[in-house]
Amino acid sequence: MGMHTEVARVLGKDMRLLMGALIVACVVLVGSRAPSDAPSARALPADAVRDVVPNRVMTWNLCNPCKKSNVDRAAEIATYAPQIIGLQEACVRDVERIRDHLESLYGLVYHVEYGAVLRNWSRCGGTPWSPGAYGQALLSAAPMTDAVTVEYPDGGSEDRGYMAVTSTVGGRPTRVFNTHLAERRQEAVRAAQTAVLAAQVARHDRVIVLGDFNAVPDAPELTRMWALAVDADPQCHPSPTGDCRPTTDWRSKFDYIFLRGIVPLEHRVHPTPYSDHDLVQADLKTT
Repeated sequence: MGMHTEVARVLGKDMRLLMGALIVACVVLVGSRAPSDAPSARALPADAVRDVVPNRVMTWNLCNPCKKSNVDRAAEIATYAPQIIGLQEACVRDVERIRDHLESLYGLVYHVEYGAVLRNWSRCGGTPWSPGAYGQALLSAAPMTDAVTVEYPDGGSEDRGYMAVTSTVGGRPTRVFNTHLAERRQEAVRAAQTAVLAAQVARHDRVIVLGDFNAVPDAPELTRMWALAVDADPQCHPSPTGDCRPTTDWRSKFDYIFLRGIVPLEHRVHPTPYSDHDLVQADLKTT
């Protein structure tokens, strides 16, 4: 009996050691999935904006899981300091850090709304039993109200959706949408998604639609959006002869700032080493 007790005691100790090792390994693995943050701010270019620019909007697909530093991501945003920026492929905890860096390192204060459509440990870390939220996010210098998040009935190879808020742009209430459509080679899925999105956009007279549409301007699945709005790039339209600035590393235009009832003043595309998508910016008329 004593021998059996001793064996059980040793086995119990070994099991506790094994469980402890597994927990440590899990924590290390989870931590390795999170983008590392540098301890100090990255210096901004000499011509960088020093305060939020009113009526400037921007869209940026962060690229996930690219494991880029959130300090560097914050510095990219701070360089142009838009009033509103729509982020795609965004993990909630990354956006929290980006927002904190924008305030603590650059003095730029933003409200935030999240449009997460799934929880994914491989993309956003956390723990296998409590993975981080993933999807879209909106940062706005002005308050946002009436926030909604909608998943498309068919996301394609991954859950996709849109979020919408009401904010003040040019001194007037404006409905702002942020979306990420299905991946390339899923044209039929994207067509169904734009039908859902366009139906909501059509309900408002003054709208900004930000996002990664994963489609070139003359793709048939964007027809409904072009019927309702124009792109902030005045040279870009659905005709094959349109001179649209590319917005991705593979030199396609997938990222749009669609405007309905609003006139653009200036449009720019800013290449960045911190994502496979460029930052796309539009300055808007105030009336």
